[in-house]
Amino acid sequence: MTREMGAALRRIQLGSALSAFGLGFTVPYLYVYVAQVRDLGAGTAGVVLAVFAMAALAVLPFTGRAIDRRGPLPVLIVAAGAAAVGACALGVSESVTTAVLSAAVLGAGTAVMQPALATMLVWCSTAATRTRAFAMQFFLQNLGLGIGGLVGGQLVDVDRPSSFTMLFLIEAAMFLVLGVVAATVRMPRAPSLPATPSVDGAAPKGGLRVLLSHKAMVQLCVLGFVIFFACYGQFESGLAAYGTEAAGIEPSTLGIALAANTAVIVIAQFVVLRLVERRRRSRVIAWVGLIWAFAWIVAGYAGLGHGSQTMATAAMISTYALFGLGESMLSPTVAPLVADLAPESMVGQYNSAFALVKQLALAVGPAVGGPMGATLHGPYIVTFVLFSLGITVLALKLGRQLTPVQDAPLAAAPSRVVAVSLPESEPAAAPAAVR
Repeated sequence: MTREMGAALRRIQLGSALSAFGLGFTVPYLYVYVAQVRDLGAGTAGVVLAVFAMAALAVLPFTGRAIDRRGPLPVLIVAAGAAAVGACALGVSESVTTAVLSAAVLGAGTAVMQPALATMLVWCSTAATRTRAFAMQFFLQNLGLGIGGLVGGQLVDVDRPSSFTMLFLIEAAMFLVLGVVAATVRMPRAPSLPATPSVDGAAPKGGLRVLLSHKAMVQLCVLGFVIFFACYGQFESGLAAYGTEAAGIEPSTLGIALAANTAVIVIAQFVVLRLVERRRRSRVIAWVGLIWAFAWIVAGYAGLGHGSQTMATAAMISTYALFGLGESMLSPTVAPLVADLAPESMVGQYNSAFALVKQLALAVGPAVGGPMGATLHGPYIVTFVLFSLGITVLALKLGRQLTPVQDAPLAAAPSRVVAVSLPESEPAAAPAAVR
């Protein structure tokens, strides 16, 4: 990595951490703010949360092409500005219309920032440093979210709407800081696997058709959907409902469980990184499926094991902690793999496609898991044990589609010429340099 790339990477990581810190101020309290503080009701709060998620689904299909054509930097700056406007507007919203519109702008802005930041990390890293770059981003974002939520919780007062307005203004300020920091970054272009030219020598085609013809990427998207559906899509919906209804834990204990999840990520991230960065990514993801299957079994004991309340509480906290261990193994594997699969001209589109899959899973997960976790306790646990085992099966299947450099970039042979997994529309006859 060059000195220029290192300097750019540090600024990007700083801005990403600060924006996560801002999100941590408001996301845990968004429902309470809309429903109780602004007295707009639980129905409106649900609509606001849904719009916040659906806005991402509306903008992400167009984000990738914008990133690849204009570069990730201007896209990130625009997205940060839009998110800041949305946060400010939401902080002073007193009607249903303004709250919903503000949530839409905020959700769209924060959604676009994800693939833009991911593409910037790709440009500022190499095959040897990309795994650590994404692991560091995940670590800093979780640390920022955790600290933001902790500090925000000490400042809010449901009897003082102005205290929530202050939180949203702080969030907006953090987004503006991200935009300013990004504007000072001098973006290098990292070495990457160039897309192989077509037989007639024309430039390689891009777009959804090319992405869908890429078997490895399609399999990774399916795997990603299952990962986010079976874990992140259940944290604050199905698993929370199951914990309170079946395990009988206090709602306040859920906060402790989420804190345990964040603590495991923060403590274990770089220990785990040393263990997994020279191993095959597909095998590491497969192990995550097994760990999460065990986590769901522990959750099953909490609600169905007929043990003491203390044991049930400990089991639920352990479930969240085990999920955190799996998350710390995914951060240095999944996101870098998306980048390494992408042809050079389509990095933004691949990152946006994967972000779209994530948002779909986060939208479907609560809708399916929430009712099951609240009422169908046994089937709920069995279902998500099977989904977790499905992660293992899909990861091993994906591994057969990857080249050695894509699956284990640091452990691959030092040869500078490797086979490349490309979309089927791109001929793979000509070898390409390792990235």
